[in-house]
Amino acid sequence: MCSTDIHERRPVLEHVEVMANDRLAQGVGLLVMRAPRIAASVEPGQFVHLRISMGTDSILRRPFSVHRVVGDTIEVLYQVLGRGTRDLAGKRRGDAMDAIGPLGHGWKVEPGVAHALLVAGGLGAAPLGMLAEDLAGRGVAVSVALGAPTAERLVARALFERVARRVELATDDGSAGEAGFVTSVSARLLERDLPDIVCVCGPEIMARRVAEQAADAGVRCLVSLERLMACGVGACLSCVVTTKSGRLRACVDGPVFDAEEVVWDGSEVPPRH
Repeated sequence: MCSTDIHERRPVLEHVEVMANDRLAQGVGLLVMRAPRIAASVEPGQFVHLRISMGTDSILRRPFSVHRVVGDTIEVLYQVLGRGTRDLAGKRRGDAMDAIGPLGHGWKVEPGVAHALLVAGGLGAAPLGMLAEDLAGRGVAVSVALGAPTAERLVARALFERVARRVELATDDGSAGEAGFVTSVSARLLERDLPDIVCVCGPEIMARRVAEQAADAGVRCLVSLERLMACGVGACLSCVVTTKSGRLRACVDGPVFDAEEVVWDGSEVPPRH
């Protein structure tokens, strides 16, 4: 990579404009922001650190995976869980915010991979959308195991069905696909059509189980881990992930990690924001 490319991929502070903010399901939204500088350099799995409100009562930024890039816009899937995301749900077309990005290390799917299995649980679909499009564009066969509590919450289903060769579903209530957890679907797909790599994002207990399945099958697994972040640039140490190499920072060393390197510890499950 030349020095110009390195410079272009450095994070920038960009003033963004809300182009759309649509409700996809109960408590789930899709935010579209015009952010040409970030859109030009973001890679699948990276995130933006968004300042949602400008008042002194909401100083800290919130991290959001980039779901898709369309032209000079970036898309963010979010779930309303706390004060920050409640404020985000209230944004309207024309509203201004600022974002730092792209941040973090995303999915590194090496050349030579012919078949990738993506496993998404709930809003874990967010960082996998751009990856699915990128892999399909590179000629990689994509299989998707997509799970959610209900059919309504399968929020990225249309995207995956458009680009993947196979999409299998699981819902907690059985309203779409298999009744139960997406880990049952991922186990079946690993057995029937062994992929070259597995990429997973979702609740940490789910991600851990998929990582175990991949390890048993002898397949490399990459996992995107959620952590709350104060600074987003590695200074505050609020987003640590325990690995075999020590405690790493999700914001700069991740959020995507090799699953074999992660020391899974329930005490690190992130609080809601």
